[in-house]
Amino acid sequence: MDPNLLYWKNQGQSFFGRLRIWFNLLDPTSLSATDVEIKKAHALLGGEDPLNKEDGHALSLSLTSVHGDSGETLPLVFRPPALLPMAAPLVIASLLPHSSVKPALFWQFLLQSYSAGFNHANGNSSSEQRKKTSLKQLLLLAGTVSYATCAGALPQIFINRLGIRSASVQTIFRSILPIPLSAALAFFNVFTIRSEESETGIRVFDRDGNPVGLSKAAGQKAVKETALSRAALLGTTAAVPNILVLLLKRWRLFQRNPLLVAPLRHISVAFVFGLMIPVSFSLFPQLGTIKKEHVEEELKAAAVDGQLYYNRGL
Repeated sequence: MDPNLLYWKNQGQSFFGRLRIWFNLLDPTSLSATDVEIKKAHALLGGEDPLNKEDGHALSLSLTSVHGDSGETLPLVFRPPALLPMAAPLVIASLLPHSSVKPALFWQFLLQSYSAGFNHANGNSSSEQRKKTSLKQLLLLAGTVSYATCAGALPQIFINRLGIRSASVQTIFRSILPIPLSAALAFFNVFTIRSEESETGIRVFDRDGNPVGLSKAAGQKAVKETALSRAALLGTTAAVPNILVLLLKRWRLFQRNPLLVAPLRHISVAFVFGLMIPVSFSLFPQLGTIKKEHVEEELKAAAVDGQLYYNRGL
């Protein structure tokens, strides 16, 4: 088992424990580290000697920059600390009340493309099919991005095509509909991009960290958990600012100064998104467990303590 996964096995089994760890890990300054520093940090984490307080930076560097299955360095823009600076502007722009369909499609395309890349790079890659990007995976990526882009722009498409002028109806399409839509598309993005994990299975480990085989049941559980966590991230990010803006628009201050609404929306989206990233990452254990009765027959004998472990991905 990779040293990163062993750390999560020992330290990340409670929600608040994982939340504390992720708040420390999502420091964007770690993105400036070189590949040599990252490999050195990963080797230090896998060493026999226990880490001390001075090795905290190496621990953070390994957990955020090295893939838990392959042991390879993650692409810079798809590392967890890069999610906020890279995706926050895209999320803000995609939730704006656009005046036409083209900008809505443009920003949705950028957001869904980045999300697909992040989900693919941080997925479980323990099966042979996931070790290299196949033509099937490329087509799946393109199809997912295309579908999610069009679906994400549906509120603006409806407003333009139907010629909606009513303020109350526009409010429904611009402020209410994007909430469930954002959550559903985030779930869909993870579920489709990582569908091969459910089809081919992912590696599972016994209590000592030894690999015992591939499990489709564990793959399905890992994908579902990650998809739910991403739906919580984007759904909450869409819900809180939109509801807040709707409530504040009733105040005389905002009725007299409507220009205050735009910066408030931008700030609240960025704040909620940044706050929800560690929360969504912590909803499920990074090293997940699956009960003996839920795995394939040939793997049950290895679950001597009643469960097996798997890398959920991110």
